[in-house]
Amino acid sequence: LVVGDVRGRFKQLFQRVEQVNKKAGPFEILCCVGDFFGDDKQNEELIAYKNGFKPIPVPTYILGPNQKEHAKYYVDLSDGEICPNLTYLGKRGVYTLTSGVKIAYLSGQEGSGTAESDVEFTKADVVAVRNSCLVSKNCSTEYRGVDVLLTSPWPFGMQEAENAKASKLVSFLCREIKPRYHFCGINGVHYECAPFRMPKDETTQFELCTRFISLADVGNAKKAKYIYALSLKPVDKSRLLDLVQKTTNEVPCPFIGLDLGRAIGKNDSSENRQYFYDMESGNRKRHHGDNNNRNKRPKIPQIDQEKCWFCLSSPDVEKHLIITVGERFYMAMAKGPINKYHVMLLSTKHVPCAAQLSPEEWQELEKFKTALRKFFKSLGQVVCFTERHYKSVHLQINALAFEEGYAWKIKHSFEDKAEEFNLELETLPALDSPQMLPEMGPYFLAELPDDTTLITRQMKHFPINFARDVFCSENLLNCDEKVNWKECLLERDEETANVLEFRKAFAPFDFTDD
Repeated sequence: LVVGDVRGRFKQLFQRVEQVNKKAGPFEILCCVGDFFGDDKQNEELIAYKNGFKPIPVPTYILGPNQKEHAKYYVDLSDGEICPNLTYLGKRGVYTLTSGVKIAYLSGQEGSGTAESDVEFTKADVVAVRNSCLVSKNCSTEYRGVDVLLTSPWPFGMQEAENAKASKLVSFLCREIKPRYHFCGINGVHYECAPFRMPKDETTQFELCTRFISLADVGNAKKAKYIYALSLKPVDKSRLLDLVQKTTNEVPCPFIGLDLGRAIGKNDSSENRQYFYDMESGNRKRHHGDNNNRNKRPKIPQIDQEKCWFCLSSPDVEKHLIITVGERFYMAMAKGPINKYHVMLLSTKHVPCAAQLSPEEWQELEKFKTALRKFFKSLGQVVCFTERHYKSVHLQINALAFEEGYAWKIKHSFEDKAEEFNLELETLPALDSPQMLPEMGPYFLAELPDDTTLITRQMKHFPINFARDVFCSENLLNCDEKVNWKECLLERDEETANVLEFRKAFAPFDFTDD
């Protein structure tokens, strides 16, 4: 389900959604474009949902603010949650449903790019979404587009004469990522354009079809359509014939030959292949995560470091497990290890996940990873790093090594186990900055020996021991009895001996002694 501007009419919206869900559902998700909040008085309707007196019938995801007056409703959100079943998607990104449907989203309105704003997006945001869509493709050959694009403003080239806020950057993004459906709001009108096809380019030789739909305000006086229901088979699972087969009512693509002025340069389009692997091309910025502003982290709940098991200053840290300590990270033997070479990388101070690391913290983390790769290579082994930002309050990166001959099996083992748990894994290039990770919300990732990264944001009912399930599977270590770490606990003396042995072997690669 997708709805237009809610503007604080929460009661009317959720009553209508409940009716539609009972009649034609169940629906997996409700997405809201345009202005979700209204004036302060109107927004009081949300109190009953926040307090749990009224339930939200379908998991609801909203875009960010379009007006400065609404920015205050997005402050201090933990993992984007506003209340149960109501979540802020984030400034921009790609969200994958459990069904595999990919939803690209971009919050706010087009800005000048001269200063960071909570209610505006820039060229850097658009390029980041474009890159995320392209590198997350599951198809091994041609890019097939994404299923849905959500923006608040209309794209330029679509009735811009009546639309003063039409965005050339949105036009560029739509042309580049080729969504099957593009939904927007703000204008307060319902409009559906006849389907049109994006021209083929360097990302794909297919001419893919897009349907543009603008939705009216919830409860508008003209009773114009403000809610849209659709059932989608993910593009990556669709027959190619279904994607390229033309219909009789198609119109020319409104973005062909469009003069984007200074919004987009010639080297930014898909005619240039380099961006596909260069996630940092073109002064890339993001909300709460600019290269120049990486110290300004998203506001997160304050954690008492003395009560966190993993903060180095905490009295609860099991210091006998520590192998070596850097300035910002330390390495420790895993509690309940799969084998004696199972170690963890942890931040010395409280940081919830790698996506929120500063440039200095990221740099030291990479030094630890590089040292471990060299160490295990000296033993004829390769290493896999995993992070689960879900039901964990402190950044923990597990590192486990395998014989070199098993390297090619690791990715297949993750994919097999993901299929077993009905998870969709996306493939990214090697991580080179926190900006490549989801800005908001939980995630799981695995950095593989082949310099690719597997990631998923499908974290509802995510199996806590997923990585250990993979590592202990028959294809890899064949030790199912070690999936649960609590079944692998060692005596303190044995833990201490393993730490001393690892520390001695790792010493030639330990940069913290420099």
